[in-house]
Amino acid sequence: MRYVSTRGSAPDLSFEEAMLTGLARDGGLYVPAEIPSMSTGDIAALAGLSYEEIAFRVMRPFIGDAFTDEEFADIIARAYAGFGHAARAPMVQLAPNHFLLELFHGPTLAFKDFAMQLIGQLFEASLTRSGKHVTIVGATSGDTGSAAMEAFRGLDSVDVFILFPHGRVSDVQRRQMTTVAEANTHALAMTGDFDDCQARLKDMFNDHDFRDGVRLAGVNSINWARVLAQVVYYFSSAVSLGAPHREVSFTVPTGNFGDIFAGYIAKRMGLPIKDLVIATNQNDILHRAISGGSYATTGVIPSISPSMDIQVSSNFERALFDVYDREGAAVAQLMAELKTDGGFKISQGALDRLRSTFKSGRVSEDETLAMITRANAEMGELLCPHSSVGVKVAQDHLGETPMITLATAHPAKFPDAVEKASGIRPDLPARMSDLFDRPERVTRVENDLAQLQELIRGRLAA
Repeated sequence: MRYVSTRGSAPDLSFEEAMLTGLARDGGLYVPAEIPSMSTGDIAALAGLSYEEIAFRVMRPFIGDAFTDEEFADIIARAYAGFGHAARAPMVQLAPNHFLLELFHGPTLAFKDFAMQLIGQLFEASLTRSGKHVTIVGATSGDTGSAAMEAFRGLDSVDVFILFPHGRVSDVQRRQMTTVAEANTHALAMTGDFDDCQARLKDMFNDHDFRDGVRLAGVNSINWARVLAQVVYYFSSAVSLGAPHREVSFTVPTGNFGDIFAGYIAKRMGLPIKDLVIATNQNDILHRAISGGSYATTGVIPSISPSMDIQVSSNFERALFDVYDREGAAVAQLMAELKTDGGFKISQGALDRLRSTFKSGRVSEDETLAMITRANAEMGELLCPHSSVGVKVAQDHLGETPMITLATAHPAKFPDAVEKASGIRPDLPARMSDLFDRPERVTRVENDLAQLQELIRGRLAA
């Protein structure tokens, strides 16, 4: 199994190389050269298996010879051992033909744990074998950072630096990053929004002297292993509703396009997915791109669903690579236009191909709050704001095909918004009950590449 860059001019890599590299040297994102397929019989055989067993069968074809079967099975077992539900990703029914996939039972109460716990174990196994040390730098709109810190805390072979937009994450999200005590974790509150954090992260990867000097690695959803881990719960949930013998659809609240791109990969592998519905908040660049064909940034507006406050959706590049017939030069041109002009037009042929798989919807702040209120009163389900966005958009796309909406975070991560809408202030799980009593460790930084690089070099030399 080989991996190629979406911009076409970086060397092909193995799974392990792509995982440890993150962003390609031409600025592109790695994707498999070919997508493995699963037959109807292969998918049907997943019924009744544990989440870990499904994960092994779905992901195994992508990893090549990076790990033996025994090693990979052990990595998966360790990754999900700390989840708070035996099913790992259980489903509840909201209404006829509408189901909620609960992805918040991991250590940091967000869907990012499914990928980050796995990638932490993959990194540890690989780096222990090689004896190397890497520096992980990540950008987060709220959940990736805490999931990364939880996955890599205390590991001798890794230092983790997380950039998050100062004042633009919830208090719970912030404290899940800033109260991690291990010395190899570094929380950096940066002036600006998530797109600024993500831009500086990409700048670091594109500065090859810095990248090589600190052995930079990335765990944002630019990392293919992150996307791969998320493919699994599309299979586990669809099979529980009768796949491959019936179609299912998914609605995904998304800002950076990684989670819904995992659904696209599941469909390419053979899972009978009818529609993949993109649910956005008021930062609706993905909805505007699908509905109007223009991918144009307009500036981030802070919202009560901050993990989706994004205008530059990195993983959209992976989808563009496919709908532009895997022509790296065409994708590179679009990304150059995005950088210089703040956007680009999607060709009609590519747009038609996107629309054949993806639908979309946008939810306002008032609609988000109203859906939390309604879901609690009528469905008996307390939703976080992001999951509320998903449920609202899903309701506009319900039909004969069962719809699965992804619940991406526990409502206790966003208690102010949930309480405003429902009158209920959700409690954190017992294991986090002292979160607001723990001391914080955080460094304020400006939106300045040179300052960030100097800080990282200094911490590594200390």
